[in-house]
This record gives sequence, structure tokens and C-alpha cells, in this order.
Amino acid sequence: MENITRLTPLKQPIVFELEGFDVPPGYGSLLFILVLINFTVILMGNGVVALVIIIDKNLHRPMFVLVCHLVTCDLLGGTAVLPHLMVQFLMGQKKIAYASALAQAFSLHMYAGALQTVQGVMAYDRYVAVCEPLRYPTIMTAARLHTSCALAWIVAFALIGVLFSFHINVPLCGTTIKHIFCTNRPILRLACIPTPISDIYGYGALFFILALINYIVVLLGNGVVAFVIIIDKNLHRPMKEAYASAIAHAFCLHMYGSVLQTIQGVMAYDRFVAICEPLRYPTIMTSARLHTS
Repeated sequence: MENITRLTPLKQPIVFELEGFDVPPGYGSLLFILVLINFTVILMGNGVVALVIIIDKNLHRPMFVLVCHLVTCDLLGGTAVLPHLMVQFLMGQKKIAYASALAQAFSLHMYAGALQTVQGVMAYDRYVAVCEPLRYPTIMTAARLHTSCALAWIVAFALIGVLFSFHINVPLCGTTIKHIFCTNRPILRLACIPTPISDIYGYGALFFILALINYIVVLLGNGVVAFVIIIDKNLHRPMKEAYASAIAHAFCLHMYGSVLQTIQGVMAYDRFVAICEPLRYPTIMTSARLHTS
């Protein structure tokens, strides 16, 4: 459907129409059921994980708390898109009010931004656990953990809030959003005037900041871990050498996926032998077998 343009800006209440999917007649109910099943699995799966972590006090540890935050991100992203998608398939209703469109777009961007910042906190947690195992309980205290999690959400909210602040006082001259759901850019494409600041911030600054944060965390964390393992001869043991190899290969982008999987396979075998054959572990995982693997 072609976008509807006007000579004068639209006035509230504005109702958009999503381009959506081109659903053949008779297939709407089937697609609705498939999306409903997917949505139910997302709700139940994430809900059970969060409930178990909340109820079981033995799981009130940093990594599991961070998993709860990732569950929240997943629920935020799923509930922002799938319910409206089900309405599209079942009723053929592709219209969405201006406020609902902004809410959906904000939720999706918030989901993506918080996912990055929370994973940054998880990377820091693993860095401390590996490099400072004895001091880990004193460094990753409950106060620091919750402060880091709150900061992750605040940073994501601030970045996305600035992005959507560019919608203020922007006149819109179109009503058709050429997408299956609402995000920042498709909405601003309907503006009567150019929005270069939003484009620069949305595509450049936001991506750069998130990528830079992740890059610094990964680079420093993995670099320090690899350096400590290399220089400390007490750490020249199968698990530590395999971990150092995994980090070193992770920097090789062309080999990242395949090599990381195979190295982790060696690590899994090492842990299997250590757990199932603890007395024979030194004779099985010899230095020759380790480096051959």
C-alpha cells in the first residue's frame, strides 16, 4: 500500500496503518495459532525461569540475578510485538494509534538497548569471577550487583529516551508505516521535514556507544584473563589453557564461531573426566593429550 502524504501536517488523533504481512486468504487463523504458541512459550519459559530464581534462595547469586534481567528483556521484546501481530493475523487489523505506535517502538528499542547493557554487566561479573576468584564475594556484593543492574537499565533508558525525544514537535504527513511493527525510523520517515539529528544519533552515536562499551568490556576482560593465564605458571592446567585458547581464538573473527565451539568441546570433555574419573584425571588428561585435543 502506498504511503498517504498530505500538504498539511496531520492532527491528533493520528492512526497509523502498518504494511504488515501479505497473508493469503484462509491462513490468518493458522498464523495466529503459531504466533500464540510462540508467545505462550515465551511467557511460560521466561516466567518459570524467573519464578524458580526468585523462589530458590540458593539461586540468589549474581549470574542468576542477571539472568532474571535478561528474562525481563525477553518479555519486554515479546510482549511489545507478538500481541499486536496476533491481532493482525486474526482480525486483519493493521491500524495502530500514534501513542501505541510510540510505546511499541520505545519498548523494542529499550529491549535491544537493555540487552546490551545487561550483558555488559554479565561480562564484568565473569571477569571478576575468573580473575579474582578469592575476592569475588567481596567485590560482587549484593549492593554492587543491584547498582550495576540498575545502572544498566538507566543507561539504556537514557539512550533510548534521547532517541525518542526527537519525535517532539515533529509534524507527520503520512499514515502508512512500511514495516510489520513500529520502530523509530519508520515513524520518522512519515515526517513532513527532514530529521538529520535523529538519523545521526540513531544510526551513529547509539550504535557506536553500545558497540564501544561491549568492545571495551570484551577486550579488557578477555585480554586480562588470557594475560594472567599465560604469565602465571600455576594456571597452566587443562581447564585454564583451554580457556585461554578459547579467548585467543575469539579475537580471530574469521575463525570465531567454529573454533570457539571446538575448544568448548575440549573444555566439556575435560570437565567430564574431572567429574566422572577424578582419581584417574591426571593420567587421562596428560599434557600430550591436552595439546593434541
